[in-house]
Amino acid sequence: MNVAITTPTGNVGRHVLRLVLQAGVRPRVLLRHPSALPPGVRSRVDAVMVDQLVPETVVEATVGVDALYWVDPPTSLPDPLEGYRQVTESLVAAVRANGIGKVVFQSSVGAECRHGMGDIDGLALTETALDALGVDVVHLRCGYFFTNLLFDLDSILGGTITTAMDIDRKLPWVAPEDIAAVATARLLGSAWCGRHVQALHGPEDLSFREVGQVLSEALDRTVVVRQVSDDDVRAELEGFGMSPAQIASIVDMTAGVRDGFVPENPRDYTTTTPTTLAGWARTRVKAVCEV
Repeated sequence: MNVAITTPTGNVGRHVLRLVLQAGVRPRVLLRHPSALPPGVRSRVDAVMVDQLVPETVVEATVGVDALYWVDPPTSLPDPLEGYRQVTESLVAAVRANGIGKVVFQSSVGAECRHGMGDIDGLALTETALDALGVDVVHLRCGYFFTNLLFDLDSILGGTITTAMDIDRKLPWVAPEDIAAVATARLLGSAWCGRHVQALHGPEDLSFREVGQVLSEALDRTVVVRQVSDDDVRAELEGFGMSPAQIASIVDMTAGVRDGFVPENPRDYTTTTPTTLAGWARTRVKAVCEV
């Protein structure tokens, strides 16, 4: 089996890469800057420079590929959904041109809504495009990444988490390495075919208030949660120079998840993953505090 991995240095992709190598497979890795690969990895992979917004580069890079782990990368386009459309066009062109038979797609909870979920609508676009191709595909509907907290790390270390979410609304939170374990099992597995949705909900649903409590215990310092309005978020993002469409993609995503959304896939044995937020925080966040 010829396996290709996109975003091999990302929060999930780097773990997928490690697991594939540990399985004895030499993968093809697709990324903008092959030099970003760790030195110990470069001799163990076939690295190809790719711009996922350019179909020709993706088609050329995936010749002979049997199974593909695909992540829609962030783009700097003023309209994020246009970025998702272009990236999806590259994926579709590659699958069609090269007869790629299996795709493991990193999606998100909320993609099942198809519309009204801001940035997640772009992942829904990719899901529907893959479904139309009729290949073997699994959509990994991931919960809220633990690593999203790192975007607010300075504030957390200062004792505050800021969010526009209802701080008492419980959400599925998941570790990227747990997503990678399932993604790799699907990517290398031969016992499945057709279309599948695999939700990944982490070990438990947590509210932001509970996340603050977990971080307080893990970091040995008080971390409080501050709820802000959508307008507050818009004003802050405008200050960063974001376009109206970029701002809407973020604000609408939060509102879509916050305002009555219930995941299509229930929590059960197959959607529950093992890594706890407390354990992750002690190894990833507390380590930063001690540097």
